[in-house]
Amino acid sequence: MTAAALAAAIAALPDYANVTAADLTRLRRKGVSHDHYAVAGRNIVARVPRLSQWGLAAESFLAYQQAAFRRAAPSGHTPHLHGTVAPVPDLPGGALLVDRIDGTAPQLPNDMPAIAEALGSLHTLTVPATAERPPLEQTDAVTEIVRRIESQSAHLETAGLPADTSAQIDEEHAWARGFAAAPLPAVPPALVGTDTHPGNFLIDGNGRAWFLDLEKAAYGNPAIDLAHASLPTSTGWDPDCKGSLSPTDITAFYDHYRTRITPDRWAQLDPWLLPARRLTWLRTITWFARWRGEFASSPAAPNDTAIRAHIEGHIDACLSPDAVAEVRAQWC
Repeated sequence: MTAAALAAAIAALPDYANVTAADLTRLRRKGVSHDHYAVAGRNIVARVPRLSQWGLAAESFLAYQQAAFRRAAPSGHTPHLHGTVAPVPDLPGGALLVDRIDGTAPQLPNDMPAIAEALGSLHTLTVPATAERPPLEQTDAVTEIVRRIESQSAHLETAGLPADTSAQIDEEHAWARGFAAAPLPAVPPALVGTDTHPGNFLIDGNGRAWFLDLEKAAYGNPAIDLAHASLPTSTGWDPDCKGSLSPTDITAFYDHYRTRITPDRWAQLDPWLLPARRLTWLRTITWFARWRGEFASSPAAPNDTAIRAHIEGHIDACLSPDAVAEVRAQWC
């Protein structure tokens, strides 16, 4: 894909006829799934898919994200979708045109209350009837996560893990299988972001948190989002997020979220909070093994040397036996 191909595709849309390659500025790539281009003179970003981590075909991946942006918009914490570009040979993933949010990466722990506000707004949106939820997935907090854990665990043997790390992950895996066999009562689903690590948020000049990455949005259990936003595997992922969370900070984050939902909803979620942290950590740590075995060598991986070094250093640190033991101390 070239900037010229993207510009030509955008220029074919109504109201964008004057866009040329010279108007596009490629933004720094930090993830594996998309490239982003700012469009000069317009407060929008072209979001260009590179890889669906869920294995969706290009058209399906584009339609999925289109639905996610539209359904999340009423939360007031996600970018507005202005249009989509269909896949063509010179632009095989198509593109989405979304608001460019003027903001900075979250600073931790100070911006965690703003993230709690954003998640509360997303999670309290009206959920459509079951038949109206596609193409967004209807996920089961246990079945779906354990399925992903099982799939990603295929990479553990080739990830070069210390023996103590492998043993601890095996213990968590055994717990997850047992929990899946007798899970807690299901929580009524909400629209969830799924990939809610702090690096997927920006904080604007008014202190408002904006959730940017909706490619994995689904209808599921909000406790998973809360866990993913505050586990150390997540809080250190993005090189632009500064700081870390203490146990007190994590408690304050959950307490702030609690004020954004109803007491009845909190009572439903409360039994899930700790199991969700355990499941989400295991999902993430096995994804780190998948990174080593698959994404690190993929053309979709970030090509910025500093970002690659940060990601690999963070993964190495999280896979150390001491780091694994420290996280597991929350529940073991």
